[in-house]
Amino acid sequence: MRYVIRDRSGNESFSEESKTVRFLYGTFFGRFFVKVLSFPFFSKFMGFVLDSGISKFKIKSFVKKNKINLSVYEKSEFNSFNDFFIRKLKSNYFNVNMDKDIFISPCDAKASCYEIREDSEFLIKDTYYSVKDLLDGDSIYKNYIGGTLIILRLCADDYHRYIYLDNGSKGKNVFIKGVLNTVRPIVYKHFNIFKKNSREYSVLHTENFGDIVQVEVGAVLVGKISNFHNEYSFKRGEEKGCFEFGGSTIVLLIEKDKVIIDKDILINSKEDVETIVKIGSRIGKKS
Repeated sequence: MRYVIRDRSGNESFSEESKTVRFLYGTFFGRFFVKVLSFPFFSKFMGFVLDSGISKFKIKSFVKKNKINLSVYEKSEFNSFNDFFIRKLKSNYFNVNMDKDIFISPCDAKASCYEIREDSEFLIKDTYYSVKDLLDGDSIYKNYIGGTLIILRLCADDYHRYIYLDNGSKGKNVFIKGVLNTVRPIVYKHFNIFKKNSREYSVLHTENFGDIVQVEVGAVLVGKISNFHNEYSFKRGEEKGCFEFGGSTIVLLIEKDKVIIDKDILINSKEDVETIVKIGSRIGKKS
């Protein structure tokens, strides 16, 4: 199956699920195997392997397959695959829009945007979910009725560090233990992604865009979501955290009448097309 993606200039490209993913989520035996992969001990074991020097052999082929330019990162030699995966950009390749009225993306991703209603069930690649489910029943979800939900889906070749999108302060991180599954679109035919995946959320009290809930969602074989701070005062563009190996997702909940999302993202979302966005770049503006 192919999925349509557009860049900010309107140019279209397609993403296709790999044969491995189609097997895992498109067949009975594959889905059985996914359950085995999702056991905590297996995830921890894979995390151990990917943190070890043994995993370095994977780097060269991954770089070639995904056409990654290592010259834009702080280092080109790595101790393990995870060390490579959470590689850090050089400062001159990292641009953050610092206009206080501009709403920026906290990460590199494929973005979709939706209105939040009282009875909302969001259809994302054939899966329905509610904001209440996303926050594991936390009543704070009620504050976002009438607001906006943004889904930022990171692919394996994306930059897997993410930043704070404004100045402000944050509350505690709330971790929700779940069964780790891939966030690739094909899974939506068989799993409710936000009920199955482990995730971590916090409320960001921003200077310019009200209170935003940011949710980091893990994926299959990702041992942990690494948020660098608990309760904390932050600056726009400062690193918030990173994901280890695997595709991952960030979800933003925005209060009503706080942000106007850019028109191209709104139009693309209505057409079930994801928009390519870059870390620190504009995706909207202050209402």
